[in-house]
Amino acid sequence: MKKFFYGMIVFMMLITSCSSRRGTLSSAKSGSNSKTSSSSSSGRPSMAGNDYIAHYKDIAIAEMNKYGIPASIKLAQALLESGNGNSYLAREANNHFGIKCGGVWKGKSVTRPDDNINDCFRVYDNPEQSFKDHSEFLLRPRYSGLFKLDKNDYKGWAKGLKAAGYATNPRYPDLLIEMIERYHLDQYDRGETPKEKVVREETVQEEIVQQVQEAPPAVVKTEEIKSPVAMRIHEVKAQDTLYSLSKRYNVSVEQIKSLNDLTDEALSLGQLLVISK
Repeated sequence: MKKFFYGMIVFMMLITSCSSRRGTLSSAKSGSNSKTSSSSSSGRPSMAGNDYIAHYKDIAIAEMNKYGIPASIKLAQALLESGNGNSYLAREANNHFGIKCGGVWKGKSVTRPDDNINDCFRVYDNPEQSFKDHSEFLLRPRYSGLFKLDKNDYKGWAKGLKAAGYATNPRYPDLLIEMIERYHLDQYDRGETPKEKVVREETVQEEIVQQVQEAPPAVVKTEEIKSPVAMRIHEVKAQDTLYSLSKRYNVSVEQIKSLNDLTDEALSLGQLLVISK
């Protein structure tokens, strides 16, 4: 009887132990699925992107207040064109927007392959100079219509930049808007009163006219100062994975993750990904 009793106790302990192990595995699997689900919002900004924004939002706001370029647009373009400040030009030349010498630059320079093997790019003393020079680059007749927009109209600016030839990819405005809304960059934009807008537009127009008048006799083409942004963009479809996209476009998974500031491999339907610049 005692043997039977002890046998039953051992049997019950074994069942409890197995049940506990099954519960642990099930819980672990459930946790894994939960993690995938929560990250499938995708495009979640990493600390690298947020750090970049925190570092340069003040100069973007200052340029917005001076010229009317939305701070959100300035930051989104800088994030894209400098790879969150990690590109060679951003790190070694403080050049966050790929501005070239264009035959008119008198400062330091560095040569890098772009449209040509040895294209000349401007070197700045600090990133803030690059942000300011980017604003001055936009102060030309080609982009003059943009400055008539409200300075918190980031969607209008995104579409207007593409229409004016700033980028060649037709999805460029969508990518800018997605990045602005992903990082909530519009929180740095500020509106203005009708009177303030009139004063600002007049000031900008005067600067555009002055730049045209001060241009050298042999006018430098806009493309010689900054090539149109020609990044390849992919819209995520059902069944797409980073691995399948890497094979399709012949790039590495890490390159796609780096270009889009992704912390994991989760994607969401309709998400826009930069494949190459």
